[in-house]
Amino acid sequence: MYLVAKPGLPVNNAKELVVLATANPGKLSYASAGAGTPPHLAAELFKQKTGTFVTGIPYRGAAPALQDVIGGQADYVFDPGIAFPHIRAGRVKLLGVASAKRSPFFPDVPTLAEQGIKGAELDIWFGTWAPNGTPPEIMARLNGGLAKALTLPAVKQRFADLGAEPIAVDTAEFRKLLADEGKTLTALIKDRKIILD
Repeated sequence: MYLVAKPGLPVNNAKELVVLATANPGKLSYASAGAGTPPHLAAELFKQKTGTFVTGIPYRGAAPALQDVIGGQADYVFDPGIAFPHIRAGRVKLLGVASAKRSPFFPDVPTLAEQGIKGAELDIWFGTWAPNGTPPEIMARLNGGLAKALTLPAVKQRFADLGAEPIAVDTAEFRKLLADEGKTLTALIKDRKIILD
Protein backbone atom coordinates (compact mmCIF):
# COMPACT_ATOMS: atom_id res chain seq x y z
CA MET A 1 0.00 0.00 0.00
CA TYR A 2 1.34 3.41 -0.98
CA LEU A 3 0.55 6.80 0.56
CA VAL A 4 0.05 9.10 -2.42
CA ALA A 5 -0.81 12.81 -2.38
CA LYS A 6 -2.05 15.32 -4.91
CA PRO A 7 0.77 17.23 -6.60
CA GLY A 8 -0.09 20.60 -5.06
CA LEU A 9 -0.13 19.44 -1.44
CA PRO A 10 2.78 21.23 0.30
CA VAL A 11 4.35 18.07 1.75
CA ASN A 12 7.04 15.68 0.51
CA ASN A 13 6.70 12.77 2.91
CA ALA A 14 4.33 11.18 5.42
CA LYS A 15 5.91 12.99 8.36
CA GLU A 16 5.20 16.36 6.75
CA LEU A 17 1.64 15.23 6.00
CA VAL A 18 1.10 14.54 9.70
CA VAL A 19 2.42 18.00 10.58
CA LEU A 20 0.09 19.62 8.02
CA ALA A 21 -2.94 17.57 9.11
CA THR A 22 -2.26 18.31 12.79
CA ALA A 23 -2.05 22.04 12.10
CA ASN A 24 -5.28 21.96 10.03
CA PRO A 25 -7.71 19.54 11.73
CA GLY A 26 -10.60 18.57 9.47
CA LYS A 27 -9.35 20.62 6.52
CA LEU A 28 -7.58 17.82 4.64
CA SER A 29 -9.35 14.92 2.95
CA TYR A 30 -8.41 11.44 1.88
CA ALA A 31 -10.04 9.40 -0.87
CA SER A 32 -10.74 5.72 -0.30
CA ALA A 33 -11.85 2.82 -2.46
CA GLY A 34 -15.02 2.53 -0.35
CA ALA A 35 -16.06 1.68 3.21
CA GLY A 36 -14.23 -1.30 4.65
CA THR A 37 -11.78 -1.70 1.76
CA PRO A 38 -8.07 -2.10 2.55
CA PRO A 39 -7.26 1.47 1.35
CA HIS A 40 -10.01 2.83 3.64
CA LEU A 41 -8.76 0.79 6.60
CA ALA A 42 -5.16 1.89 5.89
CA ALA A 43 -6.21 5.56 5.93
CA GLU A 44 -8.10 5.12 9.19
CA LEU A 45 -5.19 3.22 10.75
CA PHE A 46 -2.88 6.06 9.69
CA LYS A 47 -5.21 8.60 11.29
CA GLN A 48 -5.48 6.52 14.46
CA LYS A 49 -1.72 6.09 14.82
CA THR A 50 -0.97 9.76 14.10
CA GLY A 51 -3.88 11.29 16.03
CA THR A 52 -4.92 13.37 13.04
CA PHE A 53 -8.42 14.43 12.00
CA VAL A 54 -8.86 14.12 8.24
CA THR A 55 -12.15 13.79 6.34
CA GLY A 56 -12.62 10.54 4.45
CA ILE A 57 -14.33 10.52 1.06
CA PRO A 58 -15.49 7.06 -0.09
CA TYR A 59 -15.44 6.19 -3.79
CA ARG A 60 -16.60 3.16 -5.73
CA GLY A 61 -13.15 1.67 -6.19
CA ALA A 62 -9.47 2.57 -6.08
CA ALA A 63 -9.32 4.03 -9.61
CA PRO A 64 -11.95 6.78 -9.05
CA ALA A 65 -10.34 7.61 -5.68
CA LEU A 66 -6.94 7.98 -7.32
CA GLN A 67 -8.39 10.07 -10.17
CA ASP A 68 -9.76 12.61 -7.71
CA VAL A 69 -6.39 12.84 -5.95
CA ILE A 70 -4.74 13.41 -9.34
CA GLY A 71 -7.39 16.05 -10.08
CA GLY A 72 -6.92 17.72 -6.69
CA GLN A 73 -10.42 17.04 -5.33
CA ALA A 74 -8.93 14.98 -2.45
CA ASP A 75 -5.58 15.48 -0.74
CA TYR A 76 -4.29 11.92 -0.50
CA VAL A 77 -5.10 8.25 -0.87
CA PHE A 78 -3.70 4.91 0.24
CA ASP A 79 -3.12 3.30 -3.10
CA PRO A 80 -3.04 -0.49 -3.64
CA GLY A 81 -0.47 -0.21 -6.44
CA ILE A 82 -2.34 1.27 -9.39
CA ALA A 83 -0.71 4.71 -9.15
CA PHE A 84 2.77 3.69 -10.36
CA PRO A 85 2.59 5.35 -13.79
CA HIS A 86 1.14 8.52 -12.22
CA ILE A 87 3.88 8.59 -9.57
CA ARG A 88 6.57 8.19 -12.22
CA ALA A 89 4.98 10.90 -14.38
CA GLY A 90 4.76 13.34 -11.44
CA ARG A 91 0.95 13.52 -11.47
CA VAL A 92 0.93 12.49 -7.78
CA LYS A 93 3.53 12.44 -4.98
CA LEU A 94 4.57 9.23 -3.23
CA LEU A 95 4.91 10.12 0.48
CA GLY A 96 5.58 6.70 1.98
CA VAL A 97 5.09 2.96 1.88
CA ALA A 98 2.61 1.41 4.34
CA SER A 99 4.46 -1.90 4.57
CA ALA A 100 6.99 -3.38 6.97
CA LYS A 101 9.70 -2.95 4.32
CA ARG A 102 10.40 -0.66 1.40
CA SER A 103 8.87 -1.39 -1.97
CA PRO A 104 11.16 -2.93 -4.60
CA PHE A 105 9.46 -0.59 -7.09
CA PHE A 106 10.41 2.57 -5.15
CA PRO A 107 13.40 1.55 -3.02
CA ASP A 108 14.31 5.15 -2.16
CA VAL A 109 10.92 5.88 -0.56
CA PRO A 110 10.88 5.16 3.19
CA THR A 111 8.19 3.21 4.98
CA LEU A 112 5.83 4.94 7.37
CA ALA A 113 7.68 3.32 10.30
CA GLU A 114 10.99 4.70 9.00
CA GLN A 115 9.33 8.12 9.11
CA GLY A 116 8.38 7.66 12.77
CA ILE A 117 4.80 6.47 12.21
CA LYS A 118 4.72 3.11 13.96
CA GLY A 119 1.94 0.54 13.69
CA ALA A 120 0.35 1.94 10.53
CA GLU A 121 1.46 -0.88 8.22
CA LEU A 122 -1.21 -2.54 6.12
CA ASP A 123 -0.34 -4.54 3.04
CA ILE A 124 -2.49 -5.72 0.19
CA TRP A 125 -1.92 -9.46 -0.09
CA PHE A 126 -3.41 -12.48 -1.77
CA GLY A 127 -3.41 -16.00 -0.39
CA THR A 128 -4.43 -19.49 -1.36
CA TRP A 129 -6.79 -21.60 0.74
CA ALA A 130 -7.68 -25.28 0.77
CA PRO A 131 -10.80 -26.90 2.27
CA ASN A 132 -10.80 -27.70 5.99
CA GLY A 133 -9.55 -31.19 6.63
CA THR A 134 -7.10 -31.24 3.73
CA PRO A 135 -4.38 -33.71 4.78
CA PRO A 136 -1.13 -32.06 5.98
CA GLU A 137 0.94 -33.80 3.30
CA ILE A 138 -1.31 -32.35 0.58
CA MET A 139 -1.06 -28.91 2.19
CA ALA A 140 2.74 -29.19 2.26
CA ARG A 141 2.81 -30.26 -1.39
CA LEU A 142 0.55 -27.38 -2.44
CA ASN A 143 2.63 -24.91 -0.43
CA GLY A 144 5.86 -26.18 -1.97
CA GLY A 145 4.44 -26.06 -5.49
CA LEU A 146 3.15 -22.52 -5.05
CA ALA A 147 6.45 -21.36 -3.56
CA LYS A 148 8.32 -22.85 -6.51
CA ALA A 149 5.94 -21.27 -9.04
CA LEU A 150 6.47 -17.84 -7.47
CA THR A 151 10.19 -18.05 -8.21
CA LEU A 152 9.69 -18.54 -11.97
CA PRO A 153 10.93 -15.51 -13.95
CA ALA A 154 7.71 -15.24 -15.99
CA VAL A 155 5.58 -15.30 -12.84
CA LYS A 156 7.79 -12.74 -11.11
CA GLN A 157 7.60 -10.48 -14.16
CA ARG A 158 3.82 -10.77 -14.34
CA PHE A 159 3.54 -9.80 -10.69
CA ALA A 160 5.91 -6.87 -11.26
CA ASP A 161 3.78 -5.74 -14.23
CA LEU A 162 0.84 -5.62 -11.83
CA GLY A 163 2.81 -3.69 -9.22
CA ALA A 164 3.01 -6.69 -6.91
CA GLU A 165 5.78 -8.67 -5.29
CA PRO A 166 5.46 -12.47 -5.09
CA ILE A 167 6.38 -13.68 -1.61
CA ALA A 168 5.83 -17.27 -0.54
CA VAL A 169 5.12 -17.91 3.12
CA ASP A 170 4.47 -21.23 4.79
CA THR A 171 1.10 -22.15 6.27
CA ALA A 172 2.03 -21.30 9.86
CA GLU A 173 3.40 -17.87 8.89
CA PHE A 174 0.29 -17.14 6.82
CA ARG A 175 -1.98 -18.10 9.73
CA LYS A 176 -0.02 -15.76 12.00
CA LEU A 177 -0.36 -12.94 9.45
CA LEU A 178 -4.13 -13.49 9.30
CA ALA A 179 -4.45 -13.58 13.10
CA ASP A 180 -2.30 -10.49 13.68
CA GLU A 181 -4.01 -8.46 10.97
CA GLY A 182 -7.41 -9.64 12.17
CA LYS A 183 -6.72 -8.36 15.68
CA THR A 184 -5.45 -5.01 14.43
CA LEU A 185 -8.34 -4.43 12.03
CA THR A 186 -11.03 -5.67 14.44
CA ALA A 187 -9.81 -3.17 17.04
CA LEU A 188 -9.61 -0.42 14.39
CA ILE A 189 -13.13 -1.08 13.08
CA LYS A 190 -14.55 -0.96 16.62
CA ASP A 191 -12.55 2.14 17.57
CA ARG A 192 -13.49 4.03 14.40
CA LYS A 193 -17.06 2.67 14.30
CA ILE A 194 -16.60 1.65 10.68
CA ILE A 195 -19.72 0.24 9.07
CA LEU A 196 -20.46 -0.89 5.55
CA ASP A 197 -23.16 1.01 3.66
